[in-house]
Amino acid sequence: MSLTADQVRWVAHLSRLKLSEAEVAQMTPQLASIVGYVDQLQKINTEGVKPLYHALEQVNVFRPDALGTSLSPEEALANAPERLGNFFQVPAVLD
Repeated sequence: MSLTADQVRWVAHLSRLKLSEAEVAQMTPQLASIVGYVDQLQKINTEGVKPLYHALEQVNVFRPDALGTSLSPEEALANAPERLGNFFQVPAVLD
């Protein structure tokens, strides 16, 4: 599939990219090659192929929740530069 320079400029505009004319000339065949490859992929018969979210078999590796010992507020805040009761005090970032 061939793309025009105007189409590449439009894609750059949508992507909020500022391309020079030299970059447009360089990107036009590259982007056309990518679109051509995607066009080839669309022609592949995928009837009966199970959709995958990942090429490798994935399993959940999370451990079950279990109660454990926690730090006391005094231990957790021992090195805090500033405290406000049992909390870290940080500068406000919103008005």
